[in-house]
Amino acid sequence: MARSKASLADHQHRSAGSGRGGKPFDLTRHDPRTKPFSSGNKARDKARVETLALEVDRLQDLFYADRRFKLLVVLQGTDTAGKDGTIRGVFGKTSALGVHAVGWKAPTPEEKAHDFLWRIHQRVPGDGEIVIFNRSHYEDVLVPAVNGWITPAQVKQRYEQINQFERMLTENGTVICKFMLHISKEEQRVRLQERLEDPTKHWKFAAGDLEVRKQWDAYQQAYSDAIAATGTPWAPWTIVPSDSKTHRNLMIGTAVVETLQGLKLRYPPGSPELSAIRVQ
Repeated sequence: MARSKASLADHQHRSAGSGRGGKPFDLTRHDPRTKPFSSGNKARDKARVETLALEVDRLQDLFYADRRFKLLVVLQGTDTAGKDGTIRGVFGKTSALGVHAVGWKAPTPEEKAHDFLWRIHQRVPGDGEIVIFNRSHYEDVLVPAVNGWITPAQVKQRYEQINQFERMLTENGTVICKFMLHISKEEQRVRLQERLEDPTKHWKFAAGDLEVRKQWDAYQQAYSDAIAATGTPWAPWTIVPSDSKTHRNLMIGTAVVETLQGLKLRYPPGSPELSAIRVQ
């Protein structure tokens, strides 16, 4: 498989020590228009995405058989950043066996009656499973923080709780890949307008999208704060320039394949008794 010369490590953010406080991070200094993993040829990049998706499928089968690990893929980003498209493009070739996507929405009254991580813990992967979070537990800090529903002290507390929660998961065999799908304000405008002009995409549009768009700068700051506070050594953030949908899938597909390959997966040993069995 052709590999990009770009390094994923160059696009990751890890905080020092426990992750509390975190190293400063400014999302606005990262250009969402760049294509560090691109070959420069769109057709070739699309073919690479297809190859990566097939490799994810092959490795997922081995991952499910191995059963020593669990993989949690977190996709975060503003409206239209491409979370659905990433799932289709990178994981669209996989079997439904062992691969699940969870789309997170506003918490229900029952969920609000518990701590904010209660509902999340119920949906994390089990042995041999790959679970993709379309949005995630970070929404329960980002949205309240931007709207002033929780105090700065509560924001800090929740991020510390997330760090410990994710650390607990990793200490029990979960590998966490967190991707920030970073798009420009202009690209979001274009994609929202496309939803308005295409009747087949009207279902994706909500009036509230325009109100949230007015909070663009506040959300950019909130994402910067989240990445600074929770880009831990055990669950770093990968910043994915996503104005190009093909590049987004190419970069995330590369990251997922490299993560799975790095686990040194293996099939469980066969039973010696099976070699003597003959099917009649």
